Amino acid sequence: MTDALIPNGINDSGGTLSYFRKGCNPLAQTGRSKLQKERAVLNQQIIKQMRIRAGAENLLKATSNNKVKEMVLLELSFVNSDLQLLMGQLDALNSSVDVYQNKQETVNIPLIALGLKETKEVDFSAPFKDFIMEHYNEDSRKFEDEIADLMDLREACRTPSRSEAGVELLEKYYNHLPMIESRFFAPTNQTGIFFTWYDSFTGVPVCQQNLSLEKASILFNMAALFSQIGTRSNRQTTAGLEEAISSFQKASGILNYLKETFTHTPSFDMGPAMLSMLIRLMLAQAQECLFEKSVLPGTRNKFNAMIKVAQEAAKVAEVYDQVHQCMIQTQLKDNVPLFWSTMTQVKTNHYSSMAHYFVAVALLDHQLGPKDDEDHQEKTFSQVYDQFPEGWTPLDVLKQTELRERLGKAHIRKSTSGHEEALRIFDMCPNLNNHDVLRDILKTSHYHSLDKYTEFENEEEFTDYMEAPNILSKTERKAEMETPSTSKVKVKDFFHRLGPLTVFSAKQHWTPPRTVRLCPEGRDLGFTLKGGSPVQVVSLDPLCVAAKDGLKEGDYIVAVGDTECKWMGMTQVMRLLKDVDEEGINIQVVSMLDANPSMPAKSATFSGNLPKTYSMICLAHDDEDKNPKTRKVAKKSSFLSWGLKNKVKSTSTISLPTADYSGSLPWNKHPPSFPSSSAYNSESLF
Repeated sequence: MTDALIPNGINDSGGTLSYFRKGCNPLAQTGRSKLQKERAVLNQQIIKQMRIRAGAENLLKATSNNKVKEMVLLELSFVNSDLQLLMGQLDALNSSVDVYQNKQETVNIPLIALGLKETKEVDFSAPFKDFIMEHYNEDSRKFEDEIADLMDLREACRTPSRSEAGVELLEKYYNHLPMIESRFFAPTNQTGIFFTWYDSFTGVPVCQQNLSLEKASILFNMAALFSQIGTRSNRQTTAGLEEAISSFQKASGILNYLKETFTHTPSFDMGPAMLSMLIRLMLAQAQECLFEKSVLPGTRNKFNAMIKVAQEAAKVAEVYDQVHQCMIQTQLKDNVPLFWSTMTQVKTNHYSSMAHYFVAVALLDHQLGPKDDEDHQEKTFSQVYDQFPEGWTPLDVLKQTELRERLGKAHIRKSTSGHEEALRIFDMCPNLNNHDVLRDILKTSHYHSLDKYTEFENEEEFTDYMEAPNILSKTERKAEMETPSTSKVKVKDFFHRLGPLTVFSAKQHWTPPRTVRLCPEGRDLGFTLKGGSPVQVVSLDPLCVAAKDGLKEGDYIVAVGDTECKWMGMTQVMRLLKDVDEEGINIQVVSMLDANPSMPAKSATFSGNLPKTYSMICLAHDDEDKNPKTRKVAKKSSFLSWGLKNKVKSTSTISLPTADYSGSLPWNKHPPSFPSSSAYNSESLF
C-alpha cells in the first residue's frame, strides 16, 4: 500500500508541476480497509433506518386512525430493533483492535486505536464555478483544474495511509481549508455545499454547510491516524516504543486542540465529554508504553529497582482507572464500546497487581544486609505508601524479617487476587475471548504471583488477614500532550490566480472590471499609486483623461494592457506604465464596494435526519473587513515624474498590508490553522 503522486495543476516558480500525495488505494484488501468499508456500509444502513423511523414517527403524530397507529407502532418496534443490531455491529467494529496491531506482536497487551470518521463525497465544481463567475467576475472554466485538484485531495483524505505520509496528507487538506473558506464562503450567503460526516461511535450522520464540521472532522481523523500508527509500532524495540509514545501523545494533543477550539459539536464523538475521555485514553496508552520501555531491557533484581518498577506500574493502573471512570459516565457508557471499557478494567487490575507483585519481590527476596545503604532503602521505602500499617515504620519493616515477610505476603495475596479479577473480567467480555495474547499474559502473571506465594507459604498463617496498603504511583517520565511538529507541511493556494487573499476574498465586494484608457499628458497620467499587490489609485486629478474615462480614486488596477497585475507591486506596475506613449493604453480596474451586510446568514445543522435535531449557527461576522472611505488628497506629481528633478519632492507612498501566497506557506502560519491559531478560539459548531 503506497501513496501515489498526482499533479495538482499548479505551476511552481520553476515552471514545473507541483504534486500532492494521493491516499492509499481504497480497494486494497487490507484488514484496515475492509474494516472501513464495513463501517461505511453500516453508516448507510443506520441512516436508512433512521429515516424510516423519522417518517414513522411523523405519521404517528399526524394520524388519528387507531389501526394505522398500531401498524406504525409495530413498524417502529422493528426499526428500533434493526437500529440496535446495527449499533451492535458498529460497536463490534470499534472493538476490532487486531487489525491495528503490529503483525509481529506476540507478547504485548493490545492497544486501542480510533477508527477514521467516514464522510460523503463532496462536489465543489458547480458552486465554486458559479461563485467565481458571479463574485470574482472571472471565467470559471479557467479554474476547472484547480477545483478538480481540490476534490481529488479531499477524496484522498478519506483513505489516508497509516503512516506519517497519511498524516501529512490530512494536514495539507486542513491547511487549505482556511484559504478555501476565505475564497468561497461569504458570511452573508451560503454556497449550497453540504459536508456530511458520520459519528465514529454511533454512525449517525451530521451535516453542515460551513467548514467548521469539515475542519473538526479532519482533526479527529488526524488524531485517529496517530493512534493507529501508535498501535502499529513494534513495541519489542526501543525505537518502536518511542514511536508509539510520540504518536499517542500527538493524538492526545490534537484531540485537546479539537476540544478547546471547536466547541458545541453536533457529533457525539467530538463532544467535550467524549473528547476528554479519548484524551485520557491516548495518554494512558502512552504511559503504558513508557512503562514497557522502562522494563524492556529487564529489571535488576535489586530492592530499589523493584520498588521503582512497582510505582511505575501503579501509575499505569492509576491512569487506566481514570479512563474507565470516564467511560462509565452516564453520557458516555451507552455508546463507548464494551470492549474498550472492559479492556481498561483489565489493565487497571493487571498493572495494579504487577505493582503489588514487585513490592512483594522487593520485600521477600531482599533482606537488609550490612553492605546495603540503609538510609537510601529507608527513604525509598518510605515513599511507597501513603500510610504505613499502624505502629509500623519503614525502618522496622526493613530490619525485622517477620514484619517484612508478613507485609510481602500481603502484597503477593493482593497481586494474586487482582490477576484473578482481571481474568474474570476478561472471560465475561465476548469481544475479548479471541485475544489469546492478552489471556496468556494475564495467566502468566497470575502464575508468577501464585508461585511466589507458594515459596513462602506457611499453613500456620492462614489466619493472617492483613490487607496490603495501596501503592503510591510515581513515574520518572509522565505522558503529556504533544503538539505535532508541522513546520515541514507547506501548501500553495489552489486559487492563487484569483489574486491576493487579503483583497480578493469572499468577504469583499467589487464592481465588475472596467476598462479605462490612459493617455499621459507630458509624462503625467494624473494620479499616483500606493500599496502592495494589487496597487491602488490615489491623488487622482479629476480633470485628467483617465478620470474622465471613469477612473476613480481608490480603484485597484488588475490589468495593464494584456498583462494581469493582481499580484504585481508598485515597482512592477510602474515599469508597465512608464513607457506609455501618447496613444495611451487600456487598463482594467475594480472598485471596492462598501461592505454593509445585513445580519449574517444562518446555516442549518442536522443530525440523523430526525425531528427536533435542527439547530442554527450564525457565521462569523467581522466588521473589521469594511473598506474605509478613501480620503481626498490634493493632486501631486505623478509617479512617472519620480525620475525627474522634483524626485525629492514627489509624493510618498503608503504600503497596504500584503500576503505573499506565491511561495510555499508553512502549515502553522497565516492564514490561521492548527495547531496554534487565536483566530479559531471562538469558532464553534452547533
